[in-house]
Amino acid sequence: MKKILVIRNDKIGDFMLAWPSFAMLKTAMPNCHITALVPRYTEELAKLCPWIDEVLIDPTKNGSPEQKKQCLQAIKAHQFDASINLFSTTYNALLVWKAGIPYRLAPATKLAQIFYNKRLKQQRSQSAKPEYQYNLDLIRTFLQDIGQPIIEPQAPYLQFEPALLAKQKQKLSEQLSLNINQPWLFVHAGSGGSANNLSLAQYAQLLCGIQGDKEVVLTAGPGEEAKAAALKALLEQEGIHPALYDKNDGLVDFTRSIACADLFIAGSTGPLHLAATLDVPTVGFYPAKRSSTPLRWQPLNSSGRHIAFTPPPSGPKQAQADMSRIDIAQVLVELNPWMVQFGF
Repeated sequence: MKKILVIRNDKIGDFMLAWPSFAMLKTAMPNCHITALVPRYTEELAKLCPWIDEVLIDPTKNGSPEQKKQCLQAIKAHQFDASINLFSTTYNALLVWKAGIPYRLAPATKLAQIFYNKRLKQQRSQSAKPEYQYNLDLIRTFLQDIGQPIIEPQAPYLQFEPALLAKQKQKLSEQLSLNINQPWLFVHAGSGGSANNLSLAQYAQLLCGIQGDKEVVLTAGPGEEAKAAALKALLEQEGIHPALYDKNDGLVDFTRSIACADLFIAGSTGPLHLAATLDVPTVGFYPAKRSSTPLRWQPLNSSGRHIAFTPPPSGPKQAQADMSRIDIAQVLVELNPWMVQFGF
């Protein structure tokens, strides 16, 4: 098993939760060549991952027939010994089957499983463990199959050189007029369309109630600029003057900026998982419904560096996703003492 294809070609948060899998695989087999198949929008992040040797771009199921043909030809040309689909779809299953990869491992779910010759039964919908652990279970199965040792990975999964971070922090302090001697609190109020989040009024109440001197930085991805600006206006009415960070020099630059934060607050979105991969302390807000629980989408922070809040689990099923049921005053009772350890 010299050449291995690993597929996690969905959203940014999902891809970041695959980093421990790449770490476990490369640590066990340092001489293997690991190729990641990812969509274009996570390409820059995949190239940052120290355990990925090569990146192939997936046009995804929405790509043109010609793009899909070229992708399949590229996979065939690599002559992979094995493929590990960390997430299975019919599109992904057909891709590795058509490529004729000898060993094809994936979760034993859906009809697509007939295209794999190695399967692991998983019931991810039950959310019995974190998503990244479901991914790791597949890597463990692969390593057991080929008689390789299993070494559990440890956070942080992404680090930048101190000199590079110092330069980034100086750049941000000048760009956003931030006091470099105070802790920096980053807040991402957007959802990326994939997860429920607090309302702007809730975020304003939260930030008004967080104790201590700090610099508040409101981050925004593409299409989220208006939401961040609206939150800024709400806070200014309360006498808080946050910085608005809605422009950057690409995803890697944004990631370096997140690494400069002393704390990161968001819903269960890609930026939260970016922060956790860097082991920046994180505060996450999640629905209480089973498919979206804090356990299932637990970020990659090391122990004690993440805290999560959800609506009360009681009540009808639809209420479990109602983020307005999160009592911010009660959140602050728990959050303020927890933040002290990080300089707030």
